[in-house]
Amino acid sequence: MIVCIAEKPSVARDIADVLGAKDKKDGYIEGNGYQVTWTFGHLCTLKEPHEYTPNWKSWSLGSLPMVPPRFGIKLISNPTYERQFHVIENLMQHADMIINCGDAGQEGELIQRWVMQKAGARCPVKRLWISSLTEEAIREGFAKLRDASDFQPLYEAGLSRAIGDWLLGMNATRLYTMKYGQNRQVLSIGRVQTPTLALIVNRQLEIQNFVPKQYWELKTVYRDTTFSAILRKSDEELVLEAEKQKEGAAAKAAKPEDNRGIEPITDRERGEALLEQIKNSPFTITNVTRKNGKEAPPRLFDLTSLQVECNRKFAFSADETLKTIQSLYEKKVTTYPRVDTTFLSDDIYPKCPGILKGLRDYQALTAPLDGATLPKSKKVFDNSKVTDHHAIIPTGQPPQNLTDMERRVFDLIARRFIAVFYPDCLFATTTVIGEVEQIEFKVSGKQILEPGWRVVFGTPSAQSQEEKEEKGGEEENVLPAFVVGESGPHLPDLYEKWTQPPRPYTEATLLRAMETAGKLVDNDELRDALKENGIGRPSTRAAIIETLFKRNYIRKEKKNLIATPTGVELIQIIHEELLKSAELTGIWEKKLREIEKRTYNAGQFLEELKQMVSEIVMSVLSDNSNRHITIQAPVPEKGKGEKAVAASDKPKKEPKKRAPRKSATKKTEQAAGEKQSADALVGQPCPLCGKGTVIKGKTAYGCSEWKSGCTFRKPFE
Repeated sequence: MIVCIAEKPSVARDIADVLGAKDKKDGYIEGNGYQVTWTFGHLCTLKEPHEYTPNWKSWSLGSLPMVPPRFGIKLISNPTYERQFHVIENLMQHADMIINCGDAGQEGELIQRWVMQKAGARCPVKRLWISSLTEEAIREGFAKLRDASDFQPLYEAGLSRAIGDWLLGMNATRLYTMKYGQNRQVLSIGRVQTPTLALIVNRQLEIQNFVPKQYWELKTVYRDTTFSAILRKSDEELVLEAEKQKEGAAAKAAKPEDNRGIEPITDRERGEALLEQIKNSPFTITNVTRKNGKEAPPRLFDLTSLQVECNRKFAFSADETLKTIQSLYEKKVTTYPRVDTTFLSDDIYPKCPGILKGLRDYQALTAPLDGATLPKSKKVFDNSKVTDHHAIIPTGQPPQNLTDMERRVFDLIARRFIAVFYPDCLFATTTVIGEVEQIEFKVSGKQILEPGWRVVFGTPSAQSQEEKEEKGGEEENVLPAFVVGESGPHLPDLYEKWTQPPRPYTEATLLRAMETAGKLVDNDELRDALKENGIGRPSTRAAIIETLFKRNYIRKEKKNLIATPTGVELIQIIHEELLKSAELTGIWEKKLREIEKRTYNAGQFLEELKQMVSEIVMSVLSDNSNRHITIQAPVPEKGKGEKAVAASDKPKKEPKKRAPRKSATKKTEQAAGEKQSADALVGQPCPLCGKGTVIKGKTAYGCSEWKSGCTFRKPFE
C-alpha cells in the first residue's frame, strides 16, 4: 500500500480525488492502492529545555547557555494531534512506499520529515512537488515524483533554522528576562523578531531626534506654469548619487557641469534678495527637451510584493494577505504563495494562453491577446531566476465563492498576469528650462503617448498617489508648447519650507526593509540582489510582525507602526549587535539559503550559532549596571484580537508560572494605587524619549518634550 501524507485535510481530499481513493476512514482516505492521510501543519516540535535535563526547568542565569548535546523532537501536546499521529504512525509502519505531499517549501518539508521520523518510517519515500492544487498539476506531479533525497538540503536548512531559533530564542529570552525584566514579565528575544523590532525603534528614534531645518524655495509662474529654481547639489548628495549609480546596473557618470544652479536658500534675507533681483526682469525660455521613453509592465508578484501592494491599496496586514493568498491557493485559483521570485520558468509559457482563457471575468482585457503569439520577455520568463517555485499567478480555473478579501487579492494577481503580455507604456517627458537674471528655473511634464499595459489597471494616463511619491512627485501632466528664446512677464514668489523627518514604517515599508535587511531600495534589480540577505523568509515575515503586536512591542497608529516604550527600552538595553542588527541577521539568512543550495554546511552554521549564543550570555552576565525594563500592559486595539505567534520566535510557553498575566484581583488591587503611582511619575525621566520629564496634563500624563515630537502619553485611569 502507498501512503500519501498531505499538510491539511482539504489538500488530502484533492489528492485522493485525483488518485481515485474514495473510501473515507478515520484519519485517512483509501482506495486504488493508496491511503491518503494528513497532518494539521506542525504535529511535532523541538523538545522543551526541561525535557533534556530537569535542571533547565527553572529559569536561572546559572544554567545558561542551554545547548543540548543532540536536539530531539516530540509530539505537540494536543489530543486531536495525538490521535491523528497514531493513525499516521500505523499507516506508515505497514506502508510499501510513502509519498510526501507536504507544501512544497522549507517548512512543508520539515513538518513531514519530523512526522515520518517520529512514526519510525522505514520504507522508500518519494516527494510530490507541485506549484498549484489543480487536478492537472496534481496528475503531472504524480507522473514526475522525485526522490526524497533530492530535498535533503531543504530539510537541513529548515532544521538548522528551527534549531537556530531555539538556541537563540530560548537562551536570549531567559537571559534578558532574568537580567533586566521586572515583575516576572518575559522579555522575548528572537533571531528575526528582535532585528525587526530594532528597525522600527531606530526609525522612531530618528524621527524623535530629528531637528527640522527651515529653508525656502524660489518659484515663478510663467504662462500658467510653475517653474522651480534649480538648486546646486551638496557634496554629500553627489557622493550618495555616485554610490547609487555604482550599485545601478547601467549607471552613467555624472558630469561636473550637470551640477548647476543656486545654493539652497537657508535664510529669508537671501531669498528675498533673490526675489527682488528677478521680479522686474523678464523670464526667458533657454532650453526645451523632449525625450520619449517606455515603461515595462510591473513585475509579477512574489509574496512580499503582494503583501506590500495589499497593505498600500487595502490596508490589509501582511498576515491577512498571507492567509488570503493561502486560501486562494487551496481553492485552486492561484499558484503556490510562499515564493520569493517574480519570474516564471520557460515551461509555464505554453500554458499561458490557457490560463488567460480561464480568466472569464477579464475577457475585455484578455480579448486583445486572443489568437496572437504572446510576447516572451526575459523580464517575465527566466529559468535562472526560478528555483523551487515561480511567481504567483492565476491557475486559469474560474474563481467561485470568493470572499470580498479573496476577490480583491485575486484581482491584483489576475491583472498583473494579464499586463505582462501587453505592450510597454510609451510616454514623452518634456523638460523646460528658463532663466531670469542668470538664475535658472526648471519644470518637467510627462505625457502618456500609448497607455499599453496601463489600460489593464484602468489608469491609462494617471499615476496612483504611491507612484507619484515614489517618483518624487513628478506629475503626468502636459506642458504648454514653449519655444526657446520666448520671453515675458512672470510672477515669482518665495515659499517657506521645513525639512521633514523620515516616515514611520508601515507594514508595507517594513516588509520591504526586512526583504533588503534594512536598506531602502527602489530599484527592482538591486532589490533582487539584496533579497539574498533579507531577514526572515517571505512566509514568516507576516507572523513576525504579528508577534511584535502580540508582545506589546509595537502598536499601530492608522497605517504607521509605532514601537511601545517597552519595545524601545528592550532595543536600547541590548548592546549585542548580533541580536539586533538586520544586516547580521541577513547574513545568517543567506547561510540558510546556501545550506538549501548545498553551498554551506548545516553543522558549521549551528556551531557558529552556539558560539554566538555563548558570547552573548558572557557579555550580558558581565554587565554590572542596574538597568531594568519597564513592562507596560498592552493597550487593546479596536477590533484587533490576539494574532498567531511566529513559531520561530516564541518562547515555547516558558515560564508557565513565572510570567502570569495580571489577574482580575491583581487589577483591582492595582487600580486602588494607580493614581498615586501615576502621580509619582511626575518629574521622572520620560520612559519613551529619556530626554524630557513626565508632566501632568488635563486628561493624561505626557512628556515635557512634546513640542519636539515625543509622543509619550499615559491617560488618567
